[in-house]
Parts: sequence; structure tokens; C-alpha cells
Amino acid sequence: MSIKKIFNIILFDCYGGRMKLLLFMSFVSNFFLCSENVKSGLDVLEEDNFNILNGKSIAVIANHTSIDLNGQNIVDILIKNNIKVKAIFSPEHGFYGDITGGYNVLNSTYASIPVYSLYGKNKRPDETMLQGLDAIVFDIQDVGTRFYTYLTTMGYAMEEAGKRKIEFIVLDRPNPVSSDVIEGPILSNSIKSFTAYYNVPIRHSLTAGEMAIFHKTKDKIDINLTVVKMKNYKRNMLFNETGLQWVNPSPNIRNLNAALLYPGIGCFESTNISVGRGTEFPFEFFGSPWMDNKKISEDLNKAGLDGVEFYPVELTPDHDLYKGEKIKGVHIKVIDQRAVRSVDIFVNAIYLINKYHSDRIEIRTDEIAKMVGNYDFLDMLKSGKKPNYILKKFEKDINKFKKYLKKNNIKIY
Repeated sequence: MSIKKIFNIILFDCYGGRMKLLLFMSFVSNFFLCSENVKSGLDVLEEDNFNILNGKSIAVIANHTSIDLNGQNIVDILIKNNIKVKAIFSPEHGFYGDITGGYNVLNSTYASIPVYSLYGKNKRPDETMLQGLDAIVFDIQDVGTRFYTYLTTMGYAMEEAGKRKIEFIVLDRPNPVSSDVIEGPILSNSIKSFTAYYNVPIRHSLTAGEMAIFHKTKDKIDINLTVVKMKNYKRNMLFNETGLQWVNPSPNIRNLNAALLYPGIGCFESTNISVGRGTEFPFEFFGSPWMDNKKISEDLNKAGLDGVEFYPVELTPDHDLYKGEKIKGVHIKVIDQRAVRSVDIFVNAIYLINKYHSDRIEIRTDEIAKMVGNYDFLDMLKSGKKPNYILKKFEKDINKFKKYLKKNNIKIY
């Protein structure tokens, strides 16, 4: 349908009294705002005829999400344009993104190029993998949650590249859950692991390029870093507003709702509460065979949590936790994506589960600390602190993080 025809229909409705002028103006504004797709760093690199890569021998950290606006994978694009790709590094879930989380990824080849796994025996590229390289290019779609591992892989590779004076280039992509919302506490300095690497909140608000700048700045990484910025990207965009093609970043993040809920619901993986792996609703669900899902759904609906509704459901996973058992759980229906605050949901939900089932819930102390970011959270939960009290504590860290980002010019959009 042409723009002219759309406007004619809208104007007819306006003059017919069926649409307020304010709504009409909002539609026009949003239409033009969304009329230009975001161009990822890869798209910008193509537009610039690969100038920053010409004549260099490179490695690419990439997977199935590393595509341009036409759906072409970065490796195919680079080969077609005669860029010297000596190696490919693959993260968790593998180059094709089809390996279940937590399972080791093996080395392989693609188009006669070695694909070295950075989620198996090695999580850092070693001397053999890096030999003869002028630059490493990172191009992977992240999900905006601290304990998601793609950006840890980037950080490890940055450190190894810096030691060897290899240039590091990040082709930036959107933070799919927007870059203007921050949730949860900053990771404590006393905690460090592959899933707990950066001293940022759980939902950190950074793009991959911004996280690279953060890492270089805060951890004083001596590295020649280049971030190829996106075009037409605005910090308040959710992924479905970018015009880019959604590709499941991993097998169990299957849509934007799951990505929005992941920062909070993912924290249940440090407990004996299922997050819906093995069902059709991973990270849009939580439960166990013994949970009073009706009571907990009812209480959550009374808790004033924006953007969501809660419904008791029963599901039977075909793999993972409680395989083959009927789980009494809670389905989280997203009714306003922009309003979702999944860490608030998690804090309220685990408070209720602990309230009604303190004799059944199991919380692994070190694991919950890695996911939430500190050991204080479990202490507060066990001592009966209410969700509002806990979330106010988190707010102090959020404000601290915002000040750090501003002071150090980490935001680039």
C-alpha cells in the first residue's frame, strides 16, 4: 500500500470523527520514525566497501546471527569480497546456533576455513588460533543480559588480542531489549566466572560495541579497538522496532518476549525451579511439580508488576529439569513489552515461592550470587525482606552504573 493511500485512509477516519487528532499525529510520527531500518555494523561495513579490512588477515567471531539486511552470513560476505578470513571462532551454541546451552562445542570447518570453538576445551583463543592475524572481527547478536555468554567470549578474545597487538573490531548490533533500561545489581568484584564476567547490572543496557568500550575502559585493556556503529539506531528501540530480521540467538530464546523475561526468569536456573526448558515456553514460564501455581499466580497479579499477566498452567518438559514430570507452573503473558521489568518479576516470584515452599525450594548459594550479582540477595531473601526492600537496594547500583557510563562516555548512541 502506498504512503499516499495510507494517509488518505487515515485522513478519512480523522475527518469522520473516528480518530482523535493526537492519535493521527502519533501515527504519522511513528511511521516516519520506523520507515528506515537500522543498519547493523555489518551493513555499514558493506556500505563502506570493507575499507577497514582490506589487505588484512582476519579472524571472525561469529555465528548464525551474524547476518546483514539481506540475510547473508558475514563469513560468506567476506569470502565473496576477497577478505582474507583465516579463522572463525564460534561461541556457546556453536557456529550454527543449534547446540543446547552448556554443552561443549567442537572444532569444525566452514568453507575450508577452520572453525575454532571458544566454548569447549578452550574459552580463549590461543597462540595457534591467533597466529598471523592482523585483526579479529566480532559480529554476534547479544540479548542484553549479563550472564548470557556471547559478550564474555568477546571480552576474553579482546584480552588475548591485546596481548598480541592484534586489532579488535566490533560490528555493532542492537541491544534487543533496548539500551535505555537497566535492571538489577552490579556484579560484585568478589565474583568472577564465565557467566559472571563484567561488573554491570543484570540487564545492562549496552550494545556489544559499548560493552567492548566498557571493558577496555574499566579493565584497562591495552588494545586497538574499533567499533563500527549502527545507523538509524536509537537507545529506546526494542528489537522489533529496528526492522532487522529476528534470529533466535540461542535455542531457548525464541522471541523478543523470552529475551525481555530472560534477565529475571533466567535467575531461577540457580534453583530447582524450571524455567520451561523442554517446553514450548522457555523463559516465559517457571514452576515445579510441587508449586502452588494458582496461589502464586494470584499473588503476582496483585503485585502491581507492569506489562505482564500471570496464569497457572501445567506443562511436561521433554528434556532438562523435571523431564517427563508434570510441572505446576506460571505462564507470564507479556502485554506491554516496553513496560516489562523481569528482575522485578523474579524477585517477587522467588519471594512468594520461598514464602509458601521454603521446605521445597533449593537455592544454590554460589550460583544465585553469580546470576543476581552478589551474596546479599540470598541473605535478604532468607531473612524475609520484602520485594520492594530488595529492589530499592538494587536501585542504588543502577544509579551508580548510570553515573559511571556518563562519566566515562561509554554510550555511543
